[in-house]
Amino acid sequence: MSTTPPVAVDLARENEELRSQLEEAQDLIHAIRTGAVDALAVQSSEGPRIYTLQGADQGYRTLIEQMNEGALLLTEDATVMYCNACMADLLGRPLAEVMGSAFNDFVPPTSRDYWASILLRGWGGKSKGELPLQTKAGALVPFLVSMNVLLFNDTPALAVIVTDLSAQREITAIRAQVAEQNTLLDRKTEELKREEAARLVGERAAAEASRMLEGISQIAWTTNALGEHTYRNRRWYDYIGQQQHQGNASGRSWRERLHPDDAVATLARWQQSLNTGQPYEVECRIRNGGGDYRWMLGRAQASCNEQGEVIQWIGTYTDIHEHKLALERIDHGQRQLRDNNEQLTRVNVDLDNFIYTASHDLKAPISNIEGLLHALLVELPVATVQTEPVQPILHLMQDSVNRFKRTIEQLTDVSKLQKEHGIPAQYVDLTAVIRDVRLDLEPLIQLSGASVDVAVDTGTTVLFSEKNLRSVVFNLLSNALKYRDPARLPRVQVRARTEQEFVVFEVEDNGLGLGDASEQKLFGMFQRFHDHVEGSGIGLYMVKKMIENAGGHIAVQSKLGVGSTFCVYFAQ
Repeated sequence: MSTTPPVAVDLARENEELRSQLEEAQDLIHAIRTGAVDALAVQSSEGPRIYTLQGADQGYRTLIEQMNEGALLLTEDATVMYCNACMADLLGRPLAEVMGSAFNDFVPPTSRDYWASILLRGWGGKSKGELPLQTKAGALVPFLVSMNVLLFNDTPALAVIVTDLSAQREITAIRAQVAEQNTLLDRKTEELKREEAARLVGERAAAEASRMLEGISQIAWTTNALGEHTYRNRRWYDYIGQQQHQGNASGRSWRERLHPDDAVATLARWQQSLNTGQPYEVECRIRNGGGDYRWMLGRAQASCNEQGEVIQWIGTYTDIHEHKLALERIDHGQRQLRDNNEQLTRVNVDLDNFIYTASHDLKAPISNIEGLLHALLVELPVATVQTEPVQPILHLMQDSVNRFKRTIEQLTDVSKLQKEHGIPAQYVDLTAVIRDVRLDLEPLIQLSGASVDVAVDTGTTVLFSEKNLRSVVFNLLSNALKYRDPARLPRVQVRARTEQEFVVFEVEDNGLGLGDASEQKLFGMFQRFHDHVEGSGIGLYMVKKMIENAGGHIAVQSKLGVGSTFCVYFAQ
């Protein structure tokens, strides 16, 4: 019978003991990982190290296991030394699968750099950050990670608290939605408050308007922003002959009482005001209680709130029937006046033509008479012509012929003056015209011994016809010299000044002067008040016509025995 060598037996027994120890170690590690025993297994460079929990730590472990947040203990290489059940649930993995694994395996690749920076700050003291972690199903869940370094059996470990942010973000979204709804509700509430305030303001305004409008003499009314009547004062119901609630509403409506010829334009104007907010004003005829249409002036203004929105319209109707009829009478009178003016214009044209024709036709007979008078002087003996009865008669005949010729010439000038009305004027140098007229009158000035003082600034101009201006100046200066007082030397003063829109030309003399009665007739045609001076009495009439045709006027101040002052107002 053979026996086994001793070495082999020892090796077999030693192998069996090692197998038994290995199984016990595996069971211990499994128990620690599953939480069946109070110890921690940590893999190190020297092999697995077992950390048992002291009895005083049992309460803390129980607290951590009951937390709703995940709890971890990490080694320096981020190996999970410990995690609670909540952490495993958050990752959707069995607790045994999380314990002893590398935490980096739960961090998505895109966030690992950020995780490394948080981890580095955590080993330096404290750290916190938001980090997505991947569940076993592959879903990414947002977490808040908080870290702090602890000493565990004299070995440093990183304690990590992991909080699920999904619910918090849902709560944040819900809160945002609630806040948005609350904002909308607040806005709606503010709108309702504004509408209520506007309504109250409108009611107060309507009440105040009603109180004030009852006291005025016009028909007064108010409407809302849409043009619907909210108030009519007592004057309206007096006008239509009804009580406030008598009959149907259409019978009290102003629209139904408009004159058919005015309805379309009036309603269109009212609608335009409603659309634009512009003031309403219209003249229309409205039927009263007796069935008669009377002219009314309708006016209305929009009343607005602080935002510029129309809240009501306040309007009146004023009876202008008599005024309208008066305007129609005035218009009728103006048409008649225009017709009369046109007729007078035609008469003036006919008169001008008659004057021109008469003066032209009278020239031939008067020329014949003058020729016969000269022939008679040739035929009569010289002795007979120079006798006392014949010479005065011949002189009177010649004088009559000359006056007749001058009258015909002046009538022609009057006709020409009428035709020249409306011819454009130009600025004429007044001082130059005065100088030329004075030279023409120099013989008369020398003969009468008169002094003529001219006080007109050089360069003074008037807007007038140059020919007519010369005629005006000549007539006034020559009259001042001709109608001098024989008891004193004549003195004539010529001045010019500016007065508002006129240049005033003045000629003052110390001649015979006129009484009040004569002064009123001075500018009439063929008016003469001093027979000792030759003249036809038509010169001042023509002066007045020329000045008035140019938009000016002439005035005179005269006193009998003292002198006269003529003031000519040239319009500029």
